[in-house]
Amino acid sequence: MKLRSSALLVLCVSVLGTGLAHPATVASATQAPTYDPALAQRLGADERGMRPFVLVILKTGPTRVPDGEKRDAMFAGHFANMDRLAKAGKLVLAGPFTDDPMGWRGLFVFAVEDIEEAKRFTSTDPVIVNGEMVAEYHRWYGSAATMMIPEIHDKLTPPAK
Repeated sequence: MKLRSSALLVLCVSVLGTGLAHPATVASATQAPTYDPALAQRLGADERGMRPFVLVILKTGPTRVPDGEKRDAMFAGHFANMDRLAKAGKLVLAGPFTDDPMGWRGLFVFAVEDIEEAKRFTSTDPVIVNGEMVAEYHRWYGSAATMMIPEIHDKLTPPAK
């Protein structure tokens, strides 16, 4: 599988953080890790602490929806679709690329092994339905800790005012 370095960087930064550790983290990093079999099972981890996912790269599609109400509604539906899939435990990571000249718009990481299942999830997304974006699918084997991103993200997002 070929992944562009920008995608790998986004994945690494998203999953692993920036590398700037808090002093308490540095101190605890010197202690032996404590294996949590219940957590490993809940996250679907194998003996390496890893699990299969499907990585979806969203690229600019053939039809740009013009600015206005239809475009606003399309993106509202896009975000609602992502929220629904995240709450169902299927979408564990998503986000846009910025200013990519090759047309890479965003990514999804689905907690599924089957590309066909990931295709079913994206096929109803308004940005795909309207041709604003197209999806490219790749099997990805990554840390089962990726499953915790939505839970952690919720703790970082302040309530709406």
